[in-house]
Amino acid sequence: MIQDDANAKNKVLTDDELAAWVTHEHFMQLALQQAHYAGELKEVPVGAVIVKQGNVIAAAHNQCEQLHDATAHAEMIAITQAAEAVGDWRLEDCTMYVTLEPCTMCSGAILQSRIPLVVYGAVDPKGGAVESLYQLLNDSRLNHQAAIVRGVLAEPCGAILTDFFRALRKLDN
Repeated sequence: MIQDDANAKNKVLTDDELAAWVTHEHFMQLALQQAHYAGELKEVPVGAVIVKQGNVIAAAHNQCEQLHDATAHAEMIAITQAAEAVGDWRLEDCTMYVTLEPCTMCSGAILQSRIPLVVYGAVDPKGGAVESLYQLLNDSRLNHQAAIVRGVLAEPCGAILTDFFRALRKLDN
C-alpha cells in the first residue's frame, strides 16, 4: 500500500486521514531535526525516527563520516536504538519516519526488523529502494512487506539535501 502526499493535496481528507497526516508531519519534523544535526556535523543530512504507540523510541542521523562506517545510515542506527528500547529485534508495532527514501541496505533492514510502516519525505532517484530504483518494501516475493507513505514534507526534506550538496560543491571549487 502506497499513499502519496500529492494525492492528499488534491482531495478532501476525512477526519481520520487528516489526523494521520498531521501526525506524519509532526514526526517527520523530528526526523528533519536529526537531518539538521547531521548536516552540522558535515554528514549527509538524513534523519530518522521510529515511533511506537505515539512515542519516539529512536532518533538518529547519518554518521558514516563520524564513525568511518558505510553502514551508519540514520535508518540503521535508529533500528538498533529501537530494538534496544523495546528489547526485541522485531519492531512490529512501529513506524519509521525518514527524510530520504531508504536505500537497498536500509530497506533490507526495515524488512528484517518487521517495521510495518515507513513514511519518507524526499525521493532518491539515484539510490532509493522503496520506489525509485527498486520496490523492496512491496516485493511479494519476500517474506515481509511494509506499507509506505511517501512525500511527507518532501520539499524541506529535499531542500536540506540540495543545500548540503550545493555547499559541498562550492567548497570543492
